[in-house]
Amino acid sequence: MNLKDKKVLVVGAGRSGLGAVKKLLDLGSNVILTDNKDPEKLEGIAELGLKSSQLILGRVPEWNEVQADLVVLSPGVSPKLPFILEGTTQGIPVWSEVELALRDNPAKKVGITGTNGKTTTTTLIGELAKKTGRSTLVAGNIGVALCGNVDELSEEGIIVAELSSFQLELIDELRLNIAILLNITPDHLDRHGTVENYLAAKARIFENQSAEDLAILNWDDSSVRALAPGLKAKILYISPTTYLEEGISLQGEDIVYSENGKVTRILSRKELQIRGSHNLENVMASIGAAHELGLNFPEIAEGLRQFTGVEHRQEIVGTFDEILFVNDSKGTNPDAAEKALYAFEEQPIVLIAGGKNKGLDFHDFMKIVKERVKSVVILGMAADEMEQAAKDVGVPRIVRAGGFAEGVDLAIAEAVAGDVVLLSPACTSWDMFKSYEERGEFFKELVRRHYREPI
Repeated sequence: MNLKDKKVLVVGAGRSGLGAVKKLLDLGSNVILTDNKDPEKLEGIAELGLKSSQLILGRVPEWNEVQADLVVLSPGVSPKLPFILEGTTQGIPVWSEVELALRDNPAKKVGITGTNGKTTTTTLIGELAKKTGRSTLVAGNIGVALCGNVDELSEEGIIVAELSSFQLELIDELRLNIAILLNITPDHLDRHGTVENYLAAKARIFENQSAEDLAILNWDDSSVRALAPGLKAKILYISPTTYLEEGISLQGEDIVYSENGKVTRILSRKELQIRGSHNLENVMASIGAAHELGLNFPEIAEGLRQFTGVEHRQEIVGTFDEILFVNDSKGTNPDAAEKALYAFEEQPIVLIAGGKNKGLDFHDFMKIVKERVKSVVILGMAADEMEQAAKDVGVPRIVRAGGFAEGVDLAIAEAVAGDVVLLSPACTSWDMFKSYEERGEFFKELVRRHYREPI
């Protein structure tokens, strides 16, 4: 679609929305930006240079006000809002910001999705991609808008994009040269309604691939593996639990690449700095992508040895009074939090959990908490349902906190030398914070303040 002189409605004035506006203005579009937040709570709009007639802020518009040729949605905006549905019934296309940013970009595109592990995998692939010597951008759901950042990349460049279900459900022609689906567990059911709808949105990452492209699938996830017969791309399986005669898997303690009867050792899992068996999924997917991008296995192994993980994902804050503090604020659903609990097999755990639920049940999660945690400190909007689930399954030590700072204080009081205090909330941060990053930073600040370490 040629967007010059087209009327385009951008919904949402966050990072993605502002990036989309800038790109559309560069393309010569007639842009209207809307956000139902009060204007004083929005930042960066003045710099766009839009006229007042191009802004609808502090309220939800009516479709007859805009009559756009195209709608571009920020990830957090539901396509089921009435004014958007009215447009779609008239045949108006609705795109995600990702579609706008990438559909015509000539660079090599790597897309990563899944319920858990996206950020670690995206970051790791980005670090490995840089070793090719080609210009590399790491962006998407990882906190950097794609619009406004990808336009300088040529066909020699590499884009590594973390893609959420919200972004993928509204793609159109976007084609990923390398597409990765790590895993599927229930998440965002408040948006998608069912796990099947959630999986369908994630699976769109493969939709426009061709036989020249690569699809990387987790063999261990049956719902992911079942997608294979419908894919056009060549398929590479990964498995941390089952040795694969074709694919990337474990042979004893070694991560190996098997192809056409040849087995190549890459490195031992013991050489990795990131903890937890779940991180093997992320590492194996990264190996497959990096190899497709042209790196040899010794180069990949060296990059893996150097990788220390990402902020807010099982991030070591420090050891104080012989208590280890770990920031896993990005554990925004029960499955992610479970993985964090299994990463610490020897030490007793004091868990800080709670926040805003995404329509998920906590009972299975609390069974793991009962097995692995000595105390759980519960807080946030989901505290009542989380506490009830904990009581239902017999979690022995439950502590309720009235706020986040109090929760950290209570967790410190519960811990003794040799314990781990783990922030892995199993919920989003949106009841108390703007983002999981803000929550994680506040956790680190509170811990260091308590022990009077300079921040």
